[in-house]
Amino acid sequence: MVALLRDHLAPRLIGRDPAAIEAIWKSLFFATHATAVGAITALALAAIDTALWDLRCLAAQKPLWLEAGGAQAAVPVYTTEGGWLHIDSQALVDDALAAKAAGFGGSKIKVGRPHVAEDVARLGAVRAAVGNDFEIMVDANQAFTVAEAIRRARQYEAFDLAWFEEPLPAEDMDGHVRLAASTSLPIAVGESIYSLSHFREYLQNRACAIVQADVARIGGITPWLKVAHLAEAFNMAICPHFLMELHVSLCAAVPNAAWVEWIPQLDAIATSRLAVQNGKALAPQAPGLGIEWDWAAIAKRQAFSPLIIT
Repeated sequence: MVALLRDHLAPRLIGRDPAAIEAIWKSLFFATHATAVGAITALALAAIDTALWDLRCLAAQKPLWLEAGGAQAAVPVYTTEGGWLHIDSQALVDDALAAKAAGFGGSKIKVGRPHVAEDVARLGAVRAAVGNDFEIMVDANQAFTVAEAIRRARQYEAFDLAWFEEPLPAEDMDGHVRLAASTSLPIAVGESIYSLSHFREYLQNRACAIVQADVARIGGITPWLKVAHLAEAFNMAICPHFLMELHVSLCAAVPNAAWVEWIPQLDAIATSRLAVQNGKALAPQAPGLGIEWDWAAIAKRQAFSPLIIT
C-alpha cells in the first residue's frame, strides 16, 4: 500500500486542486484499474481521500461531521471488545453486563463454534443476563457455508438479535440472497466489500438488511458517504465496521447511521478519545477529522517500518 502511494498515486496529486476531492478520487481510481477492486488499492485511496477531507474541514474551520452532512450530533454505540470467539460464556456475560451498566446499547458476540449448540449456549447465557432491552449482535466473520448459515440462523432467531454479520464469504452474493430470504434476522455485510457497485448489487438483490462499509476498505470518505446515501435510498441503516474514531463523524454526517462500533484500537497512537454520553458516541466538535495523533508514538513505530514515504 505504501509503495502504491509513493510510486503511483502521490505523484499524481502534484499540481492538483485539493478541493476537487471527487475529481481526484475518480482519477486515482481509474489510474489503479489494474489492481482495483481490492484491499490494497482501497486502503491507498482512503489514505489520500481522508487527508483531502481533513484539509477541506480545516480550511472551512468545521468538524467533519458538519462538513459532510451534519445529520445527527450523537450516535448509539455498541461494543465488540468482549465478545471474541475464544471467550467462555461467563466472560461474555460479564462483559455484556459491564457494557450495559456503562450505558452501551449492545454487545457483539462472535459465532462459529464447532457446533451450533455451543453458539446457542453462549448467546442464551448473554440474553438471559442482559434481558430484552439490550441489543445482541452476532458476527461469523464469513465462516459458514450457505446451508450451515441457514441452519444456525434458525437457532439464533430465538435470541432476537440485532443482526447476523458476515455469515458467508463476501463474494457469495447468491448465498446471502438465499440466507436473507430464509430468516427473520437482519443480515449485515460490508467490511469485506470494496466497491460502491458491489454494495449496490447486494441492495438490489435483497442480499442484506444492514450495510457496514469500512471507510478504509471502501476507499475513503468520498465513497463511504455514497454507500451511506445508497443505503438510505433502500431504507436501510449503515453501521460501519471498526475505526470508531473516524466513523463517529461519518455516522453523525448521515441520517441512517444506527450504530458506532466500540473498538479502541487506535489508543496507542492517538491522544484523543471517543466521547460517549448516555450510550451515544458524540461527534467531535474541533475542525478536521477529530483525531489528535500521538506523533511521538507514530514516529517510534515508523522507525521499524521497511517502507517509509520521504
